[in-house]
Amino acid sequence: MGDAVLIAAVRRGDADAVRALLEEGADPDALDADGLPLLCTAVAAYDDPVAEALMDGGADPDRPLPDGTTPLLRAVDLGSPAVFSTVLGHEPRLRLPEAARERLLTLARTWYETGAAEELRRRSGATGPAETVRVQDDEYHHVEQVTLGGLTVRAGHGALLTSLEWAFRVLPPVEELVARGLKYPDEDHVDWSSAKWILSQRRSKETWLAVTAFRHHPDPAHRRFVLDFLRTRSLAGASDRHSYDKEESELFAAWAAEETDVDVLAEVLDVFGGYEHPGMESVGLGYLGHPDPRVRSEVPYLLGTYGSPLTPTGRTALLGLVRDPAPEVRGSVAMALGTWHDLTPEVSAALLALVRDPHAAVRGAAATALAASPDRTPAATEALAVLLDDEELLIRLEAVYGLAERNDPRCVAGLARIGPLDPAFNDDHRCSAVWRYEWRMREQASADAEQ
Repeated sequence: MGDAVLIAAVRRGDADAVRALLEEGADPDALDADGLPLLCTAVAAYDDPVAEALMDGGADPDRPLPDGTTPLLRAVDLGSPAVFSTVLGHEPRLRLPEAARERLLTLARTWYETGAAEELRRRSGATGPAETVRVQDDEYHHVEQVTLGGLTVRAGHGALLTSLEWAFRVLPPVEELVARGLKYPDEDHVDWSSAKWILSQRRSKETWLAVTAFRHHPDPAHRRFVLDFLRTRSLAGASDRHSYDKEESELFAAWAAEETDVDVLAEVLDVFGGYEHPGMESVGLGYLGHPDPRVRSEVPYLLGTYGSPLTPTGRTALLGLVRDPAPEVRGSVAMALGTWHDLTPEVSAALLALVRDPHAAVRGAAATALAASPDRTPAATEALAVLLDDEELLIRLEAVYGLAERNDPRCVAGLARIGPLDPAFNDDHRCSAVWRYEWRMREQASADAEQ
């Protein structure tokens, strides 16, 4: 009876129920009606949450099956990187013998080199075109799903091959991984994501040099791949991150002066803004009049270093962008002022102008900057009070927060007027600021009463 309940939960894709049943003692390797382990049922359904629940509960991905395969081999066959990554399990290089590792690599490589449609045609004997649709494989990445001759697979075998090689410490040439990632020049494709991630995990200077050399490639997609690689290394907190800071800042300074593709240039400036370089302000000033707003939107972040005051030249340039015709540029100015502004009269006046901007995104950025700023002038407080009537919820919340930080009692009524909020706001700092304000007022009233 216990197996029947677990089988039903797996079939309907109820990962929570599967976990609960396994915690109560259900067998993670129970067989479905077809005689296969339930892990195979989840793999065949591309049901990553259920596969994860089974793996966490102790399911065996290497269990031999009657046809000579294993659940892990079936996961490779079916081509979903999300499901495969789950079923791969812990320490596969230590867990699997060399022959099993080579079999997995060969299977993934065969699918990738042959192509999903051709391999399905070979296996099924079907003729005619395959049906191909794009599907979401995990929360962030998509892949092609191919159907032919009654068989369906996801064509993520390039990503699988890349992940398997890394898991087994097989290091193909950088050029091969870049080519694999760029088979589909799309940052949200599983092949791109896997190649970029694995390359970011390879710490050698040789790998860094080989990848960054592609910034000179004539195809903009290759240059975008380099950017994604560098951004991923930075965000992933690589242990050697800072040892490359000088090289990368110099690389971006040169790249910013050379890039001709507008899309890539905007990304280069965006990533460059996260570094320190003595010529950064000069680079930003050089793009003040660029015709594309995506490029001009990055200029404010190049005119100063976080936490440091702007130079007079940088401040003048930044304040000039307050009147930029593109709202995305004005929004960037507002955010930059919130990071670097030093409360000169001109800077305060710019923020007060931006909180009255006709575009909600600009007002929102300016409201966030003004609310968190140390500006306690009556003009700033009144500007925030006006925003209590803004049509945008998040802007009203910023106004409430800014007023609470300034001990202005209108914050209480402002929050009450917003009404019940989604539970996601339970720990929101803007709501908490009002509660702290009320606590301060009660404490002050109590102290006054005791005097």
